[in-house]
Formats: sequence, C-alpha cells, structure tokens
Amino acid sequence: MVIRKNTKLLLWELGCVLWICFAGSSLHFAFELSDYWTPLALVAAVNESIWEHLKIYFWPGLLYAIVQYTYTRNIANNYWLGKVVALAVTPVVITLSYHGYMAWVVSSGAATSVGAILLIMCFGVLAGQMCSYRILVSDPYRMAPSKYVTAGYASLVFMFSTFTFFPPQLFLFENYLCYQYTAEYGILDDYEPYRMFRRPGEEVSEGSSIWYCANKQ
Repeated sequence: MVIRKNTKLLLWELGCVLWICFAGSSLHFAFELSDYWTPLALVAAVNESIWEHLKIYFWPGLLYAIVQYTYTRNIANNYWLGKVVALAVTPVVITLSYHGYMAWVVSSGAATSVGAILLIMCFGVLAGQMCSYRILVSDPYRMAPSKYVTAGYASLVFMFSTFTFFPPQLFLFENYLCYQYTAEYGILDDYEPYRMFRRPGEEVSEGSSIWYCANKQ
C-alpha cells in the first residue's frame, strides 16, 4: 500500500516536470504572441533576463501544486511544505547551474549551447520536484508551522508578481540578450529588435528578429 502511494506521488511529481517545462516554454513566447499585452507580463517572460526565465517556471509549478492537491491530499504528508520547497529550490538550482555553465563557457572558450541551457532549466525543475517528493513521502514534520509555509508562498508570489513591473537594478533582472547585458529591465520600451515572430508578408529587416543574435556575434 505504501509503495503504491509513493509510486502515485512520484508519477505526479514527474508529470509536474513535464508540465512546467512545456508551459514554461510556451510562456517564453506568450508576451510577444499577445502583441505585448501588459497584463500577461504577470506570468510571461518580458525580456531575456534570468529572472524572467525563472518566473515562467514558477507560475506553472504553483498552478500544478493547486491541482495536484485535489488528487493527492489524502496520500501525501507535508503537502504544502513540499510544494513551497519545490517552488523555491527550482529557481535556486537553475540560477546556480546556469552561472556555473556560463563560467565554464567563458573559461574554456567553448560555444554556448541552447540545448545545454534547456537541460539546465529541466534539471532545475526536476531537482525541485524531487525535493517535493522526498518531503511528501516522509513522516509528518512537527517543526513546520503553517505560518512559515504561508510566509514562503506569500514571499514567492509577491516577488514573481512584482519584480517584472518594478525590477531591482541588479544583474539578475537585467535583459541578457545573446549573452550580453543590455542595461534594460522589466518591460522594454522597444521590442522591435527582439521579435521572433512576424506576420505573413511582413518584411524582416537585417539586425532584427531571429537574425539579431547572429549579427551580434
């Protein structure tokens, strides 16, 4: 019986990894596809900063946690603690892994790889969900007052819903396009050079859209 419960929880956590990676990837392009609709900036990436990439994985994870609670609340221990740990661990692991990778690229002179960066993102999500799984299958914790768990959720929601519109002037929030900082933060004034998608028949000027990074090198 215990093995069956643990297996079910593990499948839910692995399903969460797939969902977050898919939804997060979609949110990466959602702001442009919405024609830069400001309210969507709450959940979609508005620039290429590290923070915006963390944000697009946070909201799908939070949504999944709410849905999963309906189906696993009777078999999971420490549910909300496990989920808030996952939501906190994921951005930390992604940030540290990404900076470690970029440090290796700079020191070795190797070329950056989009595939490697995507693997880093997936690894961060997986690390968060495995931490969650470990907590969910553990015995109930006595030293986890609900007020601290609530404070954790409140802090994460506040940061990820605020810093896009009021970004701190720190490197974590600075637009990092084509592996170069641009001194831009939050919602940009001009998206024309960075657009990935064009309407049918629309001319693509050199130095913009998908050609931008190639011309920067």
